[in-house]
Amino acid sequence: MKLVRAYTGSDGETHLEVRSEADFNFVERDNTRTAVEDATGLVFAMRPDGYFSDFHNAPRRQYVFYLQCRVEIGLGDGSTMIMEPGDVLLAEDTTGRGHSSRVLQGGMCAFVRLEP
Repeated sequence: MKLVRAYTGSDGETHLEVRSEADFNFVERDNTRTAVEDATGLVFAMRPDGYFSDFHNAPRRQYVFYLQCRVEIGLGDGSTMIMEPGDVLLAEDTTGRGHSSRVLQGGMCAFVRLEP
């Protein structure tokens, strides 16, 4: 499992930052859980094989939990990162050029909205 943060850099492009377990602030239950983070909604979505979304911004700050699907995230510089089942994306690239996404293996994912 990996946690990846997508954010807009000063160049207006989306960048990806892979976070490790050490980046989490475990403060509850004998330091085995993070503090509760407020959310405004949850949506489950089916993504079909081959679905492609050209460059776009995240509509809001949100987590994307890849439950079954496998998705390739594309960046403006041509680089890509593959999100596997069990991976989590923190999408914060709400401005700038955004990112593309291509479904390599269809399935379900969950969007946890952090903003309305």
